[in-house]
Amino acid sequence: MKFGMNLINFGPGSSPDSMLRWTTFAESLGYDLVMISDHIAVTPDVETRYPAPFYDPYTTLAWLAGQTSTIELGTTVVVVPYRSPILMARLGANIDQMSDGRFIFGIGVGWAQQEFAALNVEFDKRGAMTDEYLGAIKTLWTNELASYSGKYVSFEDVAATPMPIQSPHPPIWVGGASPAAFRRTVEHGDGWHPIRPKAEWLRDVGVPKLRETADRMGKPMPAICPRIKLRLTDRPVPDEVRAAGIGTVDQVRADLDILQNLGADYVLFDTYADDPAETATYEWAWSMYMTVAEELVDLSSGNLR
Repeated sequence: MKFGMNLINFGPGSSPDSMLRWTTFAESLGYDLVMISDHIAVTPDVETRYPAPFYDPYTTLAWLAGQTSTIELGTTVVVVPYRSPILMARLGANIDQMSDGRFIFGIGVGWAQQEFAALNVEFDKRGAMTDEYLGAIKTLWTNELASYSGKYVSFEDVAATPMPIQSPHPPIWVGGASPAAFRRTVEHGDGWHPIRPKAEWLRDVGVPKLRETADRMGKPMPAICPRIKLRLTDRPVPDEVRAAGIGTVDQVRADLDILQNLGADYVLFDTYADDPAETATYEWAWSMYMTVAEELVDLSSGNLR
């Protein structure tokens, strides 16, 4: 397995300096990946969970690409209906070029209704828009002269260069756990990116449903690439209220063992607990990441300790 950090790009402690320190810290420890979240309009429903200032994921990743050398850079997750697919394809291809092929495109359909309204995007059509936009983005990433025709996006003879370095395109990780998300993952994605699941749910429900969907559609099984909480505790946390990554070192080791047995390709750790005050400092989060590297995971090999 490869392991990554969720980079905090919002809140009172977020700044260019803090994000660069997070990323170089991750790279120096041997983590494989940092990923960054996405909002455009910090409306009241967004502000309660992800307060301003909120740094743009594309701009930030492009900047970080020039200041790192090995760590992969991704989004967890871009809200696809918010932007033109031509723009997203262009930005993603540019970051892939600037990073020498280190970009991962994690995507979702979005949840913040007030933000959708502020951007004049129809909330009820976000799933259908996402499907079309992904098709258009893949077309742009694989054709130097691209055309696409759909209900929500159409274009003809768009020059799409520079193309991404990765072939056929940067990996697309699809978030969500609904039947539509499973279908979207299999149809458009290279990886499934569920956010904050229970390890047992992934083993007993999520992965079997994804495999069943892939078999029904006659397509390959996508990679398993979850984003899990990281919250180490001194005392055991009851399993009935515990998501993957929360608990003692032994409990988290058991979660990672389940993920390894499922064949997960990546695990992205997320230390943010929906408390904006926690973004003011980050040394406590770094301490947990160091514990993971020292006691749970051999980052050089990807094996559990």
